[in-house]
Amino acid sequence: MATSLKTQNTGDASLHHKVKNARIGIAVAQWNSEITFALRDGAKKFLAEHGLAEENIHIHLVPGAYELPLAAQYLLEIGNMDAVIAIGCLIKGETPHFHYISESVSLSLNNVALKYNKPVAFGVLTVDALEQAQERAGGKLGNKGEEAAEAVLQMLNMKETVKDISANRGRIGFAGR
Repeated sequence: MATSLKTQNTGDASLHHKVKNARIGIAVAQWNSEITFALRDGAKKFLAEHGLAEENIHIHLVPGAYELPLAAQYLLEIGNMDAVIAIGCLIKGETPHFHYISESVSLSLNNVALKYNKPVAFGVLTVDALEQAQERAGGKLGNKGEEAAEAVLQMLNMKETVKDISANRGRIGFAGR
C-alpha cells in the first residue's frame, strides 16, 4: 500500500484480545540487508507498540527473497505461527531476473496464505533503484515493514471478529434471517 493511500490505523485499542497473543513469524531476506533489516526493525517495533510480546515475535533469516515463500510455509506449518510477515528487497537490474523473482515471490506468498488460511503480509519492496528502497525503509515514504505488520494485525483482527460473529449467530450471511 502506498503511503499516501495508507489505511487508517485504528490503534491497538480496537484489536481483538486474542490478536495480542498471536504468534507472528517474520521471515527476512538477507539480500539487500541494509534495507531488509530496517524493514524488519520497523515491523518488530510496530508489533511491540501494539501489545505483542517479544516472545511471540519470531524472526528468521533466509538468503534472499526467493526463499521467502518456503520460509513462510515453514513458519506456518512447523512453527505453528498465526501469521507471517515476509520481508525482502528486490532492486531492478539490467536483466529480466528481477521480474521472474518478483512474480514468483508474490504469487507464492499469496498461495501460502491461502493454503494455510493465515495472513502472510507482503513486505517485499520491488523498486527500480536503491534510493527508492531507502525511501521506503524508514525514509521519506515511511517504513513498509511497519505497514506489513499493520496488515497482519488487521487481518488477524478481522479473522477473530468473524469467528466471534459466527459463534454468536451460528452462521454468517443472509441465510436464516
